[in-house]
Amino acid sequence: MTLVAGSATAGYGRVPAAPAQPPQTIVFPVLGPVEYIDDFGAPRPGGPHQGIDILAPKRALALAAEAGKIKFWTSSATAGCMLYLYGASGTTYYYIHLNNDLTAKNDNKGKCVAGTAYAKGLKNGAKVAAGQVLGYVGNSGDADGGPTHLHFELHPNGGKGVDAYPWLQSGQHLLFASGRGTAFTLDLRGTVSAVTADTLRIKAASVTAWPMRQGQPLSLKVVVNVPSSAIVQTVKGMGKPGTPADLLDAKPGQKVQVWTGAAPTTLKAERGGALNASLVSLLPR
Repeated sequence: MTLVAGSATAGYGRVPAAPAQPPQTIVFPVLGPVEYIDDFGAPRPGGPHQGIDILAPKRALALAAEAGKIKFWTSSATAGCMLYLYGASGTTYYYIHLNNDLTAKNDNKGKCVAGTAYAKGLKNGAKVAAGQVLGYVGNSGDADGGPTHLHFELHPNGGKGVDAYPWLQSGQHLLFASGRGTAFTLDLRGTVSAVTADTLRIKAASVTAWPMRQGQPLSLKVVVNVPSSAIVQTVKGMGKPGTPADLLDAKPGQKVQVWTGAAPTTLKAERGGALNASLVSLLPR
């Protein structure tokens, strides 16, 4: 597959514009636990590998690396269900081998349509925000039957693909993903890293986002503001009644569960910023 970038002839006497460059930091294109190596250029039957294979669970969410416009691509037996993201920076991203299964098995009964390969409700040609859900990880095309993964390519200025590994290494991993402007609440579980009178630093091990009911394991450090209106309690076990406590009772390494207050979804919140607790439950160490 070759993307032919459009061109224009510079006017007489004009200095040609410098080629557009990718953003220094992109949103990491898969939500949740992943595995990947720098396999750009690795030998493949069809020639050197042009992307990075990001291994992830079936139907893990594929996210927009930056704001831009998307195009569905469904006519390649090799790529399977695929889409292009034409980023606002001028960079084009390829998302290849998206899901085509209707069940947890490798049934190949689905089509390259919204709800199966692409995000539910997403339309071809739609404008998207950075971090927006674009589709679902799978193994369609010539990846059929193999490990589910996202083949991710990065093409600066819409030209030749380059090694995306450095961008993935510095990419911003999101805590959750939801529609911008919709309200969310998080159930964060992990251990205490540090505490002050009004903040809690957590090494989060899992997060569930509501009302999306989107849960996932993770390993991220998150700072949560704890206003005076928040309830802080100690409990003997998850779901059991608690007794009032002071936030400074929390000790590093202690297990903790935090419910955030309802708030509008923003990219900053999805990155784990500006989170406010409504309930903090400290568990026995």
